[in-house]
Amino acid sequence: MMATAIGVGTFLLLLALGLPVALTFIVAGAAGIYVLMGPELVLGILTTTPLSSVQVFAFIAIPMFILMANLIIASGVSDELFEVAKKWMGRVPGGLAHATALTGASFGAVSGSSTAAAATLASTSIPGMIKQGYDPRLASGVAAISGALAMLIPPSVAMVLYALIADLRVGYLLMAGLVPGILVTLTIMLTVTVWVWRKPSAAPNAQGYSLREKIRSLGSAWAFLVLFVLVTGFIYLGIATPSETSALGALAALLLCFYRRVSLRQLADALISSVEASCMIALIMIGAQVFGYFVTLAQVPQDIIGFISEAQINRWMVLALVIALYLVLGCFMDLVTMLIVTVPIVSPLMQSLGFNPYWIAVITIITAEVGMVTPPLGFNVFVISKYSGIPVGQIFRGSFPHVVSHILLILLLVVFPGLVTWLPSTMN
Repeated sequence: MMATAIGVGTFLLLLALGLPVALTFIVAGAAGIYVLMGPELVLGILTTTPLSSVQVFAFIAIPMFILMANLIIASGVSDELFEVAKKWMGRVPGGLAHATALTGASFGAVSGSSTAAAATLASTSIPGMIKQGYDPRLASGVAAISGALAMLIPPSVAMVLYALIADLRVGYLLMAGLVPGILVTLTIMLTVTVWVWRKPSAAPNAQGYSLREKIRSLGSAWAFLVLFVLVTGFIYLGIATPSETSALGALAALLLCFYRRVSLRQLADALISSVEASCMIALIMIGAQVFGYFVTLAQVPQDIIGFISEAQINRWMVLALVIALYLVLGCFMDLVTMLIVTVPIVSPLMQSLGFNPYWIAVITIITAEVGMVTPPLGFNVFVISKYSGIPVGQIFRGSFPHVVSHILLILLLVVFPGLVTWLPSTMN
């Protein structure tokens, strides 16, 4: 008990002092292990963990998906996706906001980076909506929540990271997020529809387009379709593993950049951004592995499971508490930290209660998606504010209706878990 208190207390203290998350994990984990087992085991773990944490083959998917996302941004495909969606939504009330949601879903289907998606939507969709006379809260709120779709729709870096932490099948988990991702997109669009219905002035009518113009616009979407089929299709059909598919996707995105004559400077920037993000995640995973050894040695998951079993707490009550926990943590932690801190404990706990681990993973990611747009942290909100110049407070107010609708969607997925588990069950 004392070792657990020292390890957890050190972690919370260092996190509050602003020490980088990776170093916080390492120092807190080492302190706890030292109290439990002494200095020799601490030295052994610190010596072997850096290599063992990142030499897992499935880890390759993370830097490759990040690279693919950055190359897609450099190629300009994301701008064209918004133009296609804008033309097809036409004069639908709130059409540009609906187009933003569809663009977020499309971008998520060929990238996997929520931050990249939010930044792209902020620079492509928000200026058009503001120019058209949209309420800045509506425009920025839908862009912020639509950017978070990249965390759910495959390929998703968050899903890959969750699978690595919880020791789940990466491809199976990626496919589990596809149907919920579509439902989230429809939820965002329904929220916009209700908003515009209640306040028509928030979204003036946009320009209409003829059927010929709509069909002609699809010609610029071929790159998206190729990448989507290559990544999601290959994983679903079992043609390639997620790691192999991620490399093929990054290669296809690179060839697309060459085809569109992207400058070497833009390619270098995309590569540097990808390396920086990948190294950050790798370092956090190394620290998390050290902290994970401490949690395992201290038998924290077993103690929690034993307590719940002895107390005979209803498993649905436990699920409600877990969802509430993620909603609260999402307000203060970024997604990577939240997953790494909680999944080693929550995943075995929920499996011991009889819940499907892939279903729990999707519920967790959607809840984390809500955290990306809730105060005080709301990482996507700050990204949107940086690129659009809209005050953070306005974006948070614009995101609030989407937070409410997402909570209702989570309840729907709890009642109908087959919405998550059906598609993966049909995979090869």
